[in-house]
Amino acid sequence: MSGSGVELLRVGELAEASGVPVPTIKHYLREGLLPEPVKTSRNMSYYPPEFVDRIRLIKRLQEERFMPLKAIKGVLDEGPERATAMLELEDRILDRALVGERARTGAAEVRKRYGVPREVLDRLAALEVLTPNSRGYSPSDVTIIEAISRFRAGGYDEEIGFTVYDTLRYKTALEGLVRQEVDIVMNRLAGEVEPERVVEMLEAGAEPLRDLIAALHTKLLVAELERHRAGRG
Repeated sequence: MSGSGVELLRVGELAEASGVPVPTIKHYLREGLLPEPVKTSRNMSYYPPEFVDRIRLIKRLQEERFMPLKAIKGVLDEGPERATAMLELEDRILDRALVGERARTGAAEVRKRYGVPREVLDRLAALEVLTPNSRGYSPSDVTIIEAISRFRAGGYDEEIGFTVYDTLRYKTALEGLVRQEVDIVMNRLAGEVEPERVVEMLEAGAEPLRDLIAALHTKLLVAELERHRAGRG
């Protein structure tokens, strides 16, 4: 069928073009994820060809981002172009980050190099502070292990009550911070700045960010100790 010079599709044709089954497309319609089709009779509806890309985007957000349909509707209401830009930016950032995490150091080498007992490493993995695979530990895992080794060498060990569970305070706090960072980057930069430029910005900002966090930690530690002292006065 043609409408205003545009070839409209039946739902079966739409399903074939998008690779998404008819019942799923009808579910998207019921959930308000697709605009109303063009109805020619009570039982006959036609769909504009741009529905194909929209349906593919919905399916991608479901399968790759595990987003519920309500959240997808919110994203689409802002505009499909923005949703596509966010996906592209996320993929580019993740691809670049994973390049640096592909190298692996074997468990035996890590234990030998840093002197951290196997049971400590296993507990850290159970807490998902470390995420080793069958080939060993990623570079970020190794950095964490090295830091814990230095903590232990400085006296922070089980004999005086310090355990791997103390790392959870930092993991929990950083999870919330990182969620905010991702939201800020996506909301401010997706579709506005080229993905490659965003990746360059994040890489250039990694070291200053570490310095910023370390300095803020020192200031907050001093302030907290001063409050404790004032409370005893």
